[in-house]
Amino acid sequence: MGLNFSSFFCLRNGSHPPSPPPYPGLGDLPENCVADVLGHLSPVEICRLARLNRAFRGASWADFVWDSKLPSNYRVLVQRLFGDFVRIMSKREIYTKLCQQNPLDDGNKKVWLDKHSGGVCLSISSMDLRITGIDDRRYWNRISTEESRFYTVAYLQQIWWFEVGGEVDFPFPPGSYSLYFRLQLGRTSKRFGRQICNLEHVHGWNIKPVQFQLWTSDGQHAKTRCYLVESGKWTLYRAGNFNVDARNESTRIKFSMTQIDCTHTKGGLCLDAVMICPVEYEQISQCR
Repeated sequence: MGLNFSSFFCLRNGSHPPSPPPYPGLGDLPENCVADVLGHLSPVEICRLARLNRAFRGASWADFVWDSKLPSNYRVLVQRLFGDFVRIMSKREIYTKLCQQNPLDDGNKKVWLDKHSGGVCLSISSMDLRITGIDDRRYWNRISTEESRFYTVAYLQQIWWFEVGGEVDFPFPPGSYSLYFRLQLGRTSKRFGRQICNLEHVHGWNIKPVQFQLWTSDGQHAKTRCYLVESGKWTLYRAGNFNVDARNESTRIKFSMTQIDCTHTKGGLCLDAVMICPVEYEQISQCR
């Protein structure tokens, strides 16, 4: 009887099935337990653990895991960016799509989630800013470059009255945000396959400070003054911070950058974009 019983479990090739592992492993955990654990991790950590095995991969697609990762007003953001396209998508797929560089307003703005913090970031191209003298080629030129996410920047050769402004109306989730101007003193180009920065036209920015300002639709105002001194590299110059609370469905922000002392000219400046991001974004970026 023992022989017949053993033969019953023999495979067709004559071998016996593999013995079960002596101890349970991570693959033996129920998906709902794994999902509970993943809900306490960051999005990057969740995606890394999803590669471990089938249980973790399945749990990483649970909608409730991503509830706390998505912005509180993600439905408004999705409607603004994609319309009704994402109704059939899971919350992980929505999160992944929001982390991409999503164009807005004919591509002159881009919106994305920072995949580490989950914060909403918005960048506004120089094409969407009001720039005094932009249509006069004696002062300004548009330059194509791969150093911008919009692939074009505004380059100032020389001007007496420098003034840049703009505004945006966007449904930012509740939180604290910073507004920056992305600038570079000097014009980047390539020579013999190497990238160089031409500082020929850079002048006037160390004589008087530049003033950055922002205003919000609920009455907030911030102002910063500083000299532009860092040449040859892209730098974020902070205009100030503002807060968004849960009562605001949408926030309108006006902003400006000026140097209107006409006792001297200034030039050699590349203007890429205005960037709005959570206050903690700069600290996170510096740690990466």
